[in-house]
Amino acid sequence: MNLHIDSIEKSFGEKKLLQDIFITCNTGEIVGILGRNGSGKSTLMEIIFGTVKAENKFVRVGKIIIKSVIDNRNLIHYLAQDHFLPKHLKIKTIISLFCNKEDAEILKRHHLIINFLNEKPKNLSGGENRLVEILIMLFSDCKFLLLDEPFHSLSPKIIEEIKLLIKQIAKHKGIIITDHQYQNVLEISDRVLLLKDGATKIVNGQQDLRRFGYLN
Repeated sequence: MNLHIDSIEKSFGEKKLLQDIFITCNTGEIVGILGRNGSGKSTLMEIIFGTVKAENKFVRVGKIIIKSVIDNRNLIHYLAQDHFLPKHLKIKTIISLFCNKEDAEILKRHHLIINFLNEKPKNLSGGENRLVEILIMLFSDCKFLLLDEPFHSLSPKIIEEIKLLIKQIAKHKGIIITDHQYQNVLEISDRVLLLKDGATKIVNGQQDLRRFGYLN
C-alpha cells in the first residue's frame, strides 16, 4: 500500500512555510524527515494527519483520499510531540482503545510496557509517558505511522530498543519519522528528506546534510 502526499502548501501570514511538498511512503518503508527548528516538520505531519489546515494539500492512502482526521481511521496514526494519552485511564485500557485484540495482547506482554499496565498516565514521568505512547502507536491498528520526535526524553538504551522495534514494525507498516537526533533517523530510514526553505531535498548521508547547511 502507498501513502501519497502531494502539493502541500502552508503559510503563516506573509511567510511561506511549506511549498509544493511531495512525499511518498510505502508499506514496509521508513522515510526520515530532517530539518532545523521552525522548518515546518511538525506542521507537515499535522497537515498530513488532518489536524492542521493547509492552503493546498492532497493525501491519499491506496485509493482513499484523506481530507480530514475522520478519514484516517485505521489508515494513518500520528505520534505528536505533546502527550495525548487519557490521564485517568489505566495503560492496559488505553492499549485496547488503539490496538486490535491480537496486537494488544502482544504489546501487553512486551517487557518495555508490562510494568506500566496498571498505571495511569497522570502518575508516570515524562519519559515513561513517551515510552508508553510510542509503544502504543507502533502496535496500533493502522497502515501508516507519523512519528514526531519519538526519541525525546528516552534514555540511550531505550532508544536502541525502540529503533529495533520500529524496524520490525515497519515490515508491516509505512513509517514517516522526524527527530532532532538525526543519527538515529539516518540509521533506521530507507530514505531521508531534508525540509529546508519550504521544500524537500533528498539526503544520502551526512555529507548532504553538510552541503545543505543542516550540519556545520
